[in-house]
Amino acid sequence: MAAVRALVVPRLAAASAFPRFPGLRPLYPGARAPSPRAALHGSAPRPGARVALVLSGCGVYDGTELHEASAILVHLSRGGAEVQIFAPDMPQMHVIDHTKGQPSESETRNVLTESARIARGKISDLARLSAANHDAVIFPRGFGAAKNLSTFAVDGKDCKVNKDVERVLKEFHKAGKPIGLCCIAPVLAARVLSGVEVTVGHEQEEGGKWPYAGTAEAIKALGAKHCVTGVTDAHVDQKNKVVTTPAFMCETALHHIHDGIGAMVKKVLELARK
Repeated sequence: MAAVRALVVPRLAAASAFPRFPGLRPLYPGARAPSPRAALHGSAPRPGARVALVLSGCGVYDGTELHEASAILVHLSRGGAEVQIFAPDMPQMHVIDHTKGQPSESETRNVLTESARIARGKISDLARLSAANHDAVIFPRGFGAAKNLSTFAVDGKDCKVNKDVERVLKEFHKAGKPIGLCCIAPVLAARVLSGVEVTVGHEQEEGGKWPYAGTAEAIKALGAKHCVTGVTDAHVDQKNKVVTTPAFMCETALHHIHDGIGAMVKKVLELARK
């Protein structure tokens, strides 16, 4: 037992003292750490493109799809990008019990607070995001894109988009800076940017391989052009500098989704350098 104490006690003491280290700030209830623009996890700023990543919570059914967010961050890191993460400071539409796939009626959660889990606490309010400070912006999917960043999950083609999401999309578009979107998130661009080209994959379910294929028709109804694209590919709207990939709109192996996200990130970074 003495040996166990000798191992555990120093580690607990070190963990409780973590706010003393440079670059780390304590997160007390009701308070959020300020987030100066810097690379993820407190590493030194990198020489590559400055990319903003916009999250919508934490969890596929009511927030951000974690695999997509993680894949984006990995590919951005490999591409030498400097990343800052944002999310709107607002209540979620609802909270889903992910073990049951059902709403948890007694719970309420905040989009920014939940997104901070993915960002390891290093996150800023979306209201602070300006295209002037970044070279590109990327939106991963998760039903949070259709529930928190917009009302698409409820209203379909008649949806409204969060005012800061709309502002950010218009700012980057007007500045000629690339916008990347995964999975169902392209509906945001379809709603905000007139005549944009996007993909959510295929337009037929094909025996369940593309269970959300009907989204393509909603995108067309919004006035956008839908382009059929495979899960490992990305579609590039060169005119509008919008890059999209199907990701989890397809029922397939995780590495295929990871590869498609990689293709999207690569094209975003290429456009950011032009």
